[in-house]
Amino acid sequence: MDLILGADHGRRRSVRTEPTQRRSSQRLDALLDAAAEIVDELGFERLTTQMVAERAGASIGTVYRYFPDRVAVLHALRERSVRRFRERLAEAVDGAELVAWWDVVDLALDVCTELYRDEPGFAVVYSAPREASEVDGEPEIAHRVARLLEHDFGVIDDAEVRLRLGIALEIGATLIHRAFVRDGAGDARYLDEAHRVVRDYLGRHLADQLAAAPAA
Repeated sequence: MDLILGADHGRRRSVRTEPTQRRSSQRLDALLDAAAEIVDELGFERLTTQMVAERAGASIGTVYRYFPDRVAVLHALRERSVRRFRERLAEAVDGAELVAWWDVVDLALDVCTELYRDEPGFAVVYSAPREASEVDGEPEIAHRVARLLEHDFGVIDDAEVRLRLGIALEIGATLIHRAFVRDGAGDARYLDEAHRVVRDYLGRHLADQLAAAPAA
């Protein structure tokens, strides 16, 4: 699980005041819950700090205690959504019987789909730039999956693997996002294509590395 949940490279927090007590943490989550509902109903472009305050039943001063503006609210909502994706993926990996390298990537796509269905505001993840590693500029999730593939299946974690994983997961995330734009429950055709296209892409561009990797 640590391979998925490890610390971010150069991660910057969007929250102005970090909650130090349970009550403050609950207040912050309530504000983000309110923002998530608004994003799902109206889209992230129309969200305002006043809307967040009203929906959460809080004063505007409470919102500004944590966030300087609406952009910071959206960034914090995205950070929370990304964290929950990683937590869900770590749990899925920990509880799964991984037979081949594809099982890891397959789980990542499945977890992304699940969160579109049951994590309010999760679509905001797609609307902002991905977290890039300071090591090589590739998406942070590509580094995490690469480390897991190396640990469990002997796929060497190198620049080429991270590049191809980053591209593949970006393609998959785009198709999953499009599936939910087309259909609130997720267009099954797009979801199926996300898995097929990503597997074909990785199988084609990492054929040598993946063929050399032993089964679990």
